[in-house]
Amino acid sequence: MSMSMSNKSIIFLDIDGTLVNTSANPEFIPESAIKAVTQARQNGCQIYLCTGRSKAEIYDFITEVGFDGVIGAAGGFIEVQGKEIFHETIDPGTAAAVAKYFDDHKIDFYLESNTGLYASRNLIPHLEWIMYGDVEHDPAAMAKKKEGSHFINALTVTSQMPMEDINKICFLETNGSRYQDIYDAFHDKFYMVRCTVPLFGDESGEMSVPGINKSTSIRILLDYLKADIADTYAIGDGMNDAEMLDCVNTGIAMGNAKEGLKKIADYITTDLMDDGIYNAFRHFGLI
Repeated sequence: MSMSMSNKSIIFLDIDGTLVNTSANPEFIPESAIKAVTQARQNGCQIYLCTGRSKAEIYDFITEVGFDGVIGAAGGFIEVQGKEIFHETIDPGTAAAVAKYFDDHKIDFYLESNTGLYASRNLIPHLEWIMYGDVEHDPAAMAKKKEGSHFINALTVTSQMPMEDINKICFLETNGSRYQDIYDAFHDKFYMVRCTVPLFGDESGEMSVPGINKSTSIRILLDYLKADIADTYAIGDGMNDAEMLDCVNTGIAMGNAKEGLKKIADYITTDLMDDGIYNAFRHFGLI
């Protein structure tokens, strides 16, 4: 149901587990979420993606829904109507030190920049195993591999990884590696969280520019827009959304959100696959 009244609310939407079902292959956005975003923008709301993903991971099927801009790389860059207004990257020497640590400890990882995703040597076989199964011997796994993956297709494997312009580093649980060990080694140089993609393993993680997160960039964006925090909403599902939900006026957790996020949310909507975004927008009169 579309409302005739104009709405000036600003809404921040997480991608993984909130807007996009990443448990499916290929991943997709529920039709009800597309409908909610379209109607809310028609009603005058501004909607910004607010994601840990770098630009190279925000695929066409996501942007084609239509958004006013994006806060990406866990706050590392901000775009408004296609114009970049903020971008902070990891120090190249620090990125190189992390890559060497992962190589030495045989931990699979990838580097994210706005122009590409750069994979360590064994990352793609590792991903194929956890996403598809035994692609060498199992016909069902081979069939799944043929369907492809947006993420795997976006990865570049190179012996000379670029260390400039890196937004974020992600590492997978590999051969019994522990998140805590990596956190202990590098937490003074990065903003670190456990990975929000369940497939990657409980001991996987993400490393981004220190002092920057989704909430710091929401404040930068609101200042740029000369907008009031009183009319802001955010919807998320993972603990990397905690600062975002705390920062805005109304923080909404998905039904499938982590319990810790539900505890700090102002409202809990239904699951992603049970029209979570649509139901939240309806509840608050945004559509």
